[in-house]
Amino acid sequence: MQTPDIERQEIHIIKQFQEEKMEIALKYLSENSPYYKKLFKKYDIDISQIKKLEDLSQIPVTNKEDLQKYNDDFICVPREKIVDYITTSGTLGDPVIFAVSDKDLERLAYNEAVSFICAGGHSGEIYQLMTTIDKRFMAGLAYFLGIRKLGAAIIRVGNGIPELQWDTIQRISPDAIICVPSFILKIIKYAEENGIDYKNSGIKKAICIGENLRNTDFSLNLLGLKIKEKWDIELYSTYASTEMATSFTECSCGQGGHHHPELIITEILDDAGNLVKDGEYGELTVTTLGVEAMPLLRFRTGDIAMFHTEPCRCGRTTKRISPIIGRRNQMIKYKGTTLYPAAIFDVLDNIDYIENYVVEVFTDDCGNDAVTIAIGLTKNIFPNKNVEKKLKDNFRAKLRVAPQISFSDTKKIMKIHAADINRKPIKFIDKRPKIN
Repeated sequence: MQTPDIERQEIHIIKQFQEEKMEIALKYLSENSPYYKKLFKKYDIDISQIKKLEDLSQIPVTNKEDLQKYNDDFICVPREKIVDYITTSGTLGDPVIFAVSDKDLERLAYNEAVSFICAGGHSGEIYQLMTTIDKRFMAGLAYFLGIRKLGAAIIRVGNGIPELQWDTIQRISPDAIICVPSFILKIIKYAEENGIDYKNSGIKKAICIGENLRNTDFSLNLLGLKIKEKWDIELYSTYASTEMATSFTECSCGQGGHHHPELIITEILDDAGNLVKDGEYGELTVTTLGVEAMPLLRFRTGDIAMFHTEPCRCGRTTKRISPIIGRRNQMIKYKGTTLYPAAIFDVLDNIDYIENYVVEVFTDDCGNDAVTIAIGLTKNIFPNKNVEKKLKDNFRAKLRVAPQISFSDTKKIMKIHAADINRKPIKFIDKRPKIN
């Protein structure tokens, strides 16, 4: 496989290409989707008049609440065509079920293959998968399918267990790892404590998911810098979600995840649902292309980002997505400062003597957002006022405000991280009243 030709075309050609794909998608929805049939009828929408990407604004957006409330109505195929059931991670509430057809799995494989190509992937490589492929998780399955389509090999180790990760690396000598970036620090720590020469392990790069590696100017953030200082491997950020079944992956230029125009139409909207100006942040809203079982039209992802539209040095002319600065429903207004959990995590993940933590936001007696952090310290650090002051000074230097800090047993925090059947560690708990 190689980079699709459309990703190197002039912008007006890409736009025309997407408009042709959009018409096909709208026709499919009007014929097969119970949910969108009702939507088009309710709002008297004539899809034959939706010709340009700009015309999509005539159609109301879809949100996660719609998916939860009318889940079955989004399914466009008979039950016998469904070959897999996937659920979202439940970041903003109850997980949503997604039905997937065989054609959708082929699309998923293609998506990941072209995404790995962005990150310099090619046939003959060996990738070690450090995320789960079970628990109804789309990403692990997507990586497996995409790497096979690429003509590379995959080792399905799964998440956690640094000892098993290193045993596998030493036995099979993979070229790359796929994992959450903060886990890289954990396997480095294990290697250092157990005399493993990780710098000469043969690992050349890491495909990183779930956490930002870069600041908004694309420089490495504290987490990215900390990894590079310890282990000079290539780091590639990726961004994806179950709902859009599409990935945005960096190329070697490290200037944002590339858009694949054959797979998805994107919009950036403000709170009122209007398109933001170029260079402004807003909520990523997507229309899937080529999805058979549960296609989505103008779905608001909840993720806050912006697009960069100038051509990339790699030769691709497609848009590139910025680091996700937060989720719309998780924005915190604390002491006059707007924060997202990711910014708090970025500070905490880069303090050596913090073993783990949980951030909690709630509404105080005056109706304002309040933030507390329970922190578990490494064994050689004793919690005291000096440590607390040092932590708060660190927050003020990075974020201008300091949350309330308490110290807790690391095992107690670990139980919160691994609560119930969640695939992702629970590091953020939002106790504010839900706003409908």
